[in-house]
Amino acid sequence: MAKVRVGRVGEQIKKELSQIIQTELKDPRIGFITVTGVDVTSDLSQARVFLSVLGSDEQKEETLKAIARGTGFIRSELGKRIRLRHTPELLFKFDSSIEYGSRIETLLERINRENGAK
Repeated sequence: MAKVRVGRVGEQIKKELSQIIQTELKDPRIGFITVTGVDVTSDLSQARVFLSVLGSDEQKEETLKAIARGTGFIRSELGKRIRLRHTPELLFKFDSSIEYGSRIETLLERINRENGAK
């Protein structure tokens, strides 16, 4: 039963964080961000938030710095929107799975074109 609750809380945090980042944060360094996942510990004390950012590596680093500066604000907004005894500590990390998937896709397309030319 506890696993189900942790999963539901994680999905709700993901939804609320997406909305907070898109509408509430006004930092110009924040580009196009997608919250791809949230892993919450079983005691709900920490939440690892996985972000996907479009742009160069430099833009990604600037975005992560801007998110890190706004973590307190984001956490307080999250606490207002979700009724939990304690708002989880937020740890932001990059999710490279989308980039990895698109790289694999381009490689497969290239292989298919080469095989089609023969």
